[in-house]
Amino acid sequence: MAASEAVIFQGSAGQLEGLLDAPLDAARAIAVVCHPHPLQQGAMTNKVAYILARAFNDLGAVCLRFNFRGVGKSAGSFDDGIGETADALAAVDWLSVRYPGTPLWLGGFSFGAYVALRAQSERPVKRLVTVAPAVERLDTVVLKMPVCPWLLIQGDADEVISPQAVFDWARNLPQPPSLAVLKGAGHFFHGRLNELRQTVVEYFSSDMGVS
Repeated sequence: MAASEAVIFQGSAGQLEGLLDAPLDAARAIAVVCHPHPLQQGAMTNKVAYILARAFNDLGAVCLRFNFRGVGKSAGSFDDGIGETADALAAVDWLSVRYPGTPLWLGGFSFGAYVALRAQSERPVKRLVTVAPAVERLDTVVLKMPVCPWLLIQGDADEVISPQAVFDWARNLPQPPSLAVLKGAGHFFHGRLNELRQTVVEYFSSDMGVS
């Protein structure tokens, strides 16, 4: 895999900075990964966001991680998920122009999973990965639930987000996601990042098409 390419693209609040991670071979898909909460030191360099990008690379996608508005060199300020959703869509659109006609995948961690869930209803997402989604943010938001293959990964020792709240929310959806539970894993998956990566790869690797 080539080194990450630093990129700048335009968002609704100004310029956004990103890191583009390319697979070894020609890209069969494009992917965007959303990082955790900006006010809690979340950034595109977060280890879980990094691992999601690597998993997407393993599956043949070129992946864009980016900083939400107000993080790092990205312009703007925190906007409680609304502006951040616009940032995610700007990232998707920028990458879609760069790789026209390529299937789109989306992923996110914690707050980023919430943003990914908001963004997926606005674009034709073909695969979705949400890791430890901030479900307390989803209660008051009317979301169009995904219709694409959707993997939800949750540690059952999460000390930030209630695992049971995640399980209850997911299982009560009209079309529940595929749920992968990492036993003993905390919110940041310390010591379990390779297992997290492999979980994503194994779930989607049976599909050798470009969906």
